[in-house]
Amino acid sequence: MAGCCDHDHQKNPGWNDHHDHAHNHNHACEHDHSDASCCAPAPITFGSLAASEVVAEGFRTSMRIMQMDCPTEEALIRKKLDGMAAVKSMEFNLMQRVLTVVHAPNALEPILEAVRSLGFQPELPDASGKLAVAEESKKHWWPLALAGVAAIASEAVNWMGLSTWLAAALGILAVASSGLPTYKKGWVAIRNGNLNINALMSIAVTGAMALGQWPEAAMVMVLFTVAEVIEAKSLDRARNAIKGLMNLTPETATVQQADGSWLEVEANSVAVGSLVRVRPGERIGLDGEIVRGASSVNQAPITGESLPVDKAEGDAVFAGTINESGSFEYRVTAAASNTTLARIIHAVEEAQGAKAPTQRFVDRFARVYTPIMFAIALAVAVLPPLLMGGVWHDWIYKALVLLVIACPCALVISTPVTVVSGLAAAARHGILIKGGVYLEEGRKLEWLALDKTGTITHGKPQQTDFELQADMDADHCRRLAASLAGRSDHPVSQAIARAADDDLGTHDPVDAFEALAGRGARGVIGGKTYWLGNHRLVHELERCSPALEARIDQLERQGKTVVLLFDEQRVLALFAVADTVKGSSRAAIADLHRLGVKTVMLTGDNPHTAEAIAQEVGIDQARGNLLPEDKLKAVEGFWAEGTVGMVGDGINDAPALARAHIGFAMGAMGTDTAIETADVALMDDDLRKISTFIRLSQATRSVLVQNITLALGIKAVFLVLTMVGLGTMWMAVFADVGASLLVVGNGLRLLRTPRISVRPPRYAAAYGFQ
Repeated sequence: MAGCCDHDHQKNPGWNDHHDHAHNHNHACEHDHSDASCCAPAPITFGSLAASEVVAEGFRTSMRIMQMDCPTEEALIRKKLDGMAAVKSMEFNLMQRVLTVVHAPNALEPILEAVRSLGFQPELPDASGKLAVAEESKKHWWPLALAGVAAIASEAVNWMGLSTWLAAALGILAVASSGLPTYKKGWVAIRNGNLNINALMSIAVTGAMALGQWPEAAMVMVLFTVAEVIEAKSLDRARNAIKGLMNLTPETATVQQADGSWLEVEANSVAVGSLVRVRPGERIGLDGEIVRGASSVNQAPITGESLPVDKAEGDAVFAGTINESGSFEYRVTAAASNTTLARIIHAVEEAQGAKAPTQRFVDRFARVYTPIMFAIALAVAVLPPLLMGGVWHDWIYKALVLLVIACPCALVISTPVTVVSGLAAAARHGILIKGGVYLEEGRKLEWLALDKTGTITHGKPQQTDFELQADMDADHCRRLAASLAGRSDHPVSQAIARAADDDLGTHDPVDAFEALAGRGARGVIGGKTYWLGNHRLVHELERCSPALEARIDQLERQGKTVVLLFDEQRVLALFAVADTVKGSSRAAIADLHRLGVKTVMLTGDNPHTAEAIAQEVGIDQARGNLLPEDKLKAVEGFWAEGTVGMVGDGINDAPALARAHIGFAMGAMGTDTAIETADVALMDDDLRKISTFIRLSQATRSVLVQNITLALGIKAVFLVLTMVGLGTMWMAVFADVGASLLVVGNGLRLLRTPRISVRPPRYAAAYGFQ
């Protein structure tokens, strides 16, 4: 995996299988995401950036560099700043054109000056972390058009055998009209000891003119400039793949004023706690909770589900979703900058910087490819004339063609465009992937470990049985149990508390409450200590009897979870709680098996219940009575068999989720912890999305292989053609341009995958989504 992941486990003790997942992935990854338009950037929208902040090594500052949009610029900046002792580390996110530098105090201004010396204009965020909207200077089309006409005219003059001086003048006009920016950037690169595409093209075109190949020099520069324009337009689709998400949130919201009137105001200015009204057909502008009215809401922008969800008073609604029918009012629970949708967008932007394994390999390969090709071109220009009596003109020309072939742009951009397209396609399905490394690794999953409550089952169990085990008042026992259970957010506890609340009302005060991880809870009520716990806790405290053991076994074989109330001497009462399996769980497990993924349920519940649920949904193995540390060991045990995934509800079971190769958080919509810490967050509770994730991972890998093969294959063909005397410089440019456009277009195909619905998903056959 890329980067150093610090798993910050925050344990909230619970009992049974409801996990304790505060799986903090603080990815310290190399954010040198390599897209390569190698040309003028188009305006894009940015979220918040970290202004200068204090870190262990000094200060961490993020800046936007609009001219930095391909590895060409990254290499220049990296080499320039690497020589500065005050610079501790650098992270590049080329898709968002953001450079983050960790530096010594008082070193920011020298760093900015160093960047400016390369011809770039760094922009710092304001105090709130916001960057000004990018302003692009208007670029005129006529110089490129003039260059094209001059290049064609130069070719025509040469073909008709007219004046060489006229062909030269037209060629120089074409190169000057279209190539001055390339020469300027090429000179900066050469001056800094960097052989990037601008340097190679400058050398090749200058060499062609020196050899008297005026029409060809002109055509090569024009084609290269046109290629940059086309490539920039194509790459903007990948760079702005999440721009559609940003546009989902309306700019205004209808907010109740202090005098009771309703006024349409900017969504960014609405405070938490405000009351907002939504009419039928409107997009919801902010996260909130309905306080009046009811409707059905289309949540597809966040969850990927195609069917609307019924909403009533007390239900949560999310920014960017669409109110289908009724009108309602909701109270705002998150500011515009902190909505679920805003966090998704931020997470995807961050994910673009985490390099996938294939991308790291390609970047390493590209770093040695260009110098080797330059050395070969130099040898081709010099050795045949010196050693074999070759014609200098012919061999220098072949060397210049090789310089054009040496450009690694098509190869380098093949991976980030594909990965970002895959991340954006996953987000459209309601699957939030926290980095290209997980997108690429997903296809390797051999084992998937699953939590039970809230993952396989609905996580909203109901109390089914209550049996007194001692001679005391039943209502008093139920109130004692409800008083302890009410202090826990575990679904089993909540079921017991709800059942008592319906009949008995308020709870008794609890002193010295203590949650016992994986076992239950303990507290003092009325001066006496009571325990409410599972089968394991009863055994540990030696309160069990043969008769009670037999009754527990009987209930557990029915798939029920047994909870017992007891004091310091005896068991007072028995409660049985049952959960129901989600309808989608059976289909999800079957689909995972079709993909060759084996499944295991890891739960703190009793083994009988675990086995009953596992058989019902078709899970391969079931392991019960597991504490958080037991689940961690179970996940580690599967490592020897391949890549292991762990699925939880995004809140509990941190050790196992952190230890798995890929941690999946279920039902992450609206959950800060899940969105910010999971490797992969499923925005709703549909387990079938893991199969979608695996298929998307397979499709992404397939496209990556295709793109690398295309980029290297085309260059190999033209390398051979050049060496046998059939390749020309303009053909080499066409090959480079063609390869770049092919890999970009091929990568962007991933954006066309259809949405998943609550019915069995239909996938594009071209990607194996079937």
